[in-house]
Amino acid sequence: MPRARGSCPCGPKLDIASQGETVAQAQDDLRGTLELFFECASTAEVQQRSIGELFVTQVEVAVGG
Repeated sequence: MPRARGSCPCGPKLDIASQGETVAQAQDDLRGTLELFFECASTAEVQQRSIGELFVTQVEVAVGG
């Protein structure tokens, strides 16, 4: 399992994030965070936090020399 220092997945449509020591742990933590959010949040809060259109991408950046 790949190790990711400070891995931080997010549920961007609801502006919710979590973190973990590994990618798998971070994903599990996010899943739990989202489940708890949907158990506790009112319909109005879900609608208020929901982002309509969303664009997600990944880029590589050269660092150093």
